[in-house]
Amino acid sequence: MNSVISPVRRALAGAVLLASAGLVAAQSNEGPLRLIVPFTPGTGIDLIARTVGPKLSERLKRPVVVENRAGASGNIGTEAVVRAAPDGSTLLVSVNTLVMNRSLYPQLSFDPVRDLQPVSLTSWGQLILVTHPRSGFKTAGELIAAAKLAPGKLNYASPGVGTPHHLSMELFKTTAKVFLTHIPYRGTGPAVTDMIGGQVEAMFLPIHVALPQVRSGRLVALGIGSDKRHPLLPDVPTLAEAKAGEVNVDMWYGIFAPKGMPAAQVAALNREINDILGSDDVKKAFEGQGMDPARDTPEAFGRLVAQDADRWAALIKAQGIKAE
Repeated sequence: MNSVISPVRRALAGAVLLASAGLVAAQSNEGPLRLIVPFTPGTGIDLIARTVGPKLSERLKRPVVVENRAGASGNIGTEAVVRAAPDGSTLLVSVNTLVMNRSLYPQLSFDPVRDLQPVSLTSWGQLILVTHPRSGFKTAGELIAAAKLAPGKLNYASPGVGTPHHLSMELFKTTAKVFLTHIPYRGTGPAVTDMIGGQVEAMFLPIHVALPQVRSGRLVALGIGSDKRHPLLPDVPTLAEAKAGEVNVDMWYGIFAPKGMPAAQVAALNREINDILGSDDVKKAFEGQGMDPARDTPEAFGRLVAQDADRWAALIKAQGIKAE
């Protein structure tokens, strides 16, 4: 029997090698690969695209162009990828806002989870709960105690309805069983300005945004919304350690393709991107922005996306949160 199986196996192995070679050859002869970033330049997602893009270009032997398609909380850029041909010429670089939008915008003409093919997890980012020094709060527990004494009196800021900053605070409120009044801003900059000025008492900020403000004393870090402390702020406790409950609001970042891309092509892209993410210069670039590089299979990344979609859908429904 072995004498029969061996030639078959050799033939199958040869076919796989030929298919892989054909994939690389096809990629090298095609036009530019577009990395769609559904937000403005300068964001963490943009950094990922502009760090990974040139290295992916070298590996695939084809131009890779980063294209910012901002608007509608990321839905415009996302839809552009959903509608693109699944031929490897268009990819989406996104963050967990993607799955939040699924429940915040039920009228969308596409499903941002069902209509995209996960390719690769790229990194994790953490959010820090901060206050201003004049609030007098030194711990998350003190903020919770004050909120319980005067429900709705304390305000919290976010860059807008439906942002991770907003939904993270809603999860914090639900877990701690407190009520703070939401003050949505048009972007992170104005929200941080008013936080520093003392117009609002609290907000969640990405670690790279919070870091200079905390180190300068303009903001006070009350806790990190993660399962572990972060090396950039090792003295800041997790919210669980700060007696504020199990509040994990880590943000995942990743790359997606239009639904229908051949499995072999997805696997090939995953391998190339994972190798890129393992390089020291990419790790340094990411970590400088408070992001931790991460790698996973398309299947595992897909499970993460689906589970996160369910988690945020439950919160959005329970809190009756609607997009503006």
